Amino acid sequence: MAHYETRQRKTLLAYLSRHADRLLSAQQIAEDLKDDSISLSAVYRNLAELEAEGKVRRSTRNGAREMDFQYMDAASCKGCLHLNCTRCGRTFHMDTGRAQRLLDAVSETEGFQVNMSETVLYGVCENCRKPS
Repeated sequence: MAHYETRQRKTLLAYLSRHADRLLSAQQIAEDLKDDSISLSAVYRNLAELEAEGKVRRSTRNGAREMDFQYMDAASCKGCLHLNCTRCGRTFHMDTGRAQRLLDAVSETEGFQVNMSETVLYGVCENCRKPS
């Protein structure tokens, strides 16, 4: 699919690459980019194109109606199993060796091959579990 490298697209890609460890709603992105004159409709349009290109992953948080987006084309995301904190929204990359052992165990016990680039494990991160 051909796309134009517009100023808005370049600005959005730069923003997403700086926030590759976060799940963000289109509204959050548009709010953060309002000083760059990028409208909510332009954010949605570009996110849809980036999702079709496999550069952005769309997901929903448990109990939320709003869609979240995460930039998956960052070098740090390639071939990683993602862990997402349901409290703070931060995304972590699971250690490659441990992720592979987990995937091997699923394959061996369940006969199921997991697509690591499409898989996110949801839970609560260490910082959010710490008592205040």
